[in-house]
Amino acid sequence: MQTDLTGKVALVTGGGAGIGAEISRRLSRRGATVLVLDRNLDAAESVAGSIDRGTAVEIDLADTTSIALALRRDAALREVDILVNNAGLTRVERFVDSDPSAWDMLWQVNLRAPMQLCHAIVPEMTKRGWGRVVFVATDSARAGGGGEGIYSATKAGLLGFSKTLARETARDGITSNVICPGLIDTAMLQSVAENNPALMDKLIGAIPMRRMGSSDEVAAAIEFLCTVDSGYVTGQTFSVNGGITMM
Repeated sequence: MQTDLTGKVALVTGGGAGIGAEISRRLSRRGATVLVLDRNLDAAESVAGSIDRGTAVEIDLADTTSIALALRRDAALREVDILVNNAGLTRVERFVDSDPSAWDMLWQVNLRAPMQLCHAIVPEMTKRGWGRVVFVATDSARAGGGGEGIYSATKAGLLGFSKTLARETARDGITSNVICPGLIDTAMLQSVAENNPALMDKLIGAIPMRRMGSSDEVAAAIEFLCTVDSGYVTGQTFSVNGGITMM
């Protein structure tokens, strides 16, 4: 397998913890230089310092102006070969009980920020004739999820955007794909478990494998989509979910 990524530069959003941290570690082990982007600089520096060729980048993806300024100021952020749009934000509540004033934050972090990064980075990939773009969405974007109306909607937008990006860049040596994690043991999910343990037990009971997945299991799937071997895979959506949905 041609999994060596020596000489490639990867940008991983939300790279300071959970799935993003595992992605950063895996890409580094394959030889890539990794830009670990997170709004928490301490977390980004911790991950970057634990891997070879890691650099911490502090950007708040909730702030579209700061993203634009960073992209204009730092050419290294644009000249990457692998873009993993992993960062995400959720609120668990019934849609009719949600606060419309909070919708924009989820839209910005989950959908607009990845599009903004692609708008700046993909043209540079096109010039080099090679690139990998991976979006981390959610199984709720494909099958729906109670209490995740806005989150599911914003992540579902990534599925459509990725397919369009894949069609528009297929002849340029660029691929674009989506990974949809199911129930994954992350800090985000732990907060849900603490507030509603009965709900967590019910959710785990519905998974054929009867367990949550790990961040590393999701990162392993993403790793493949970043390699040379995945060059004929584009415009696809893959679930890593223990079989809770099968599409």
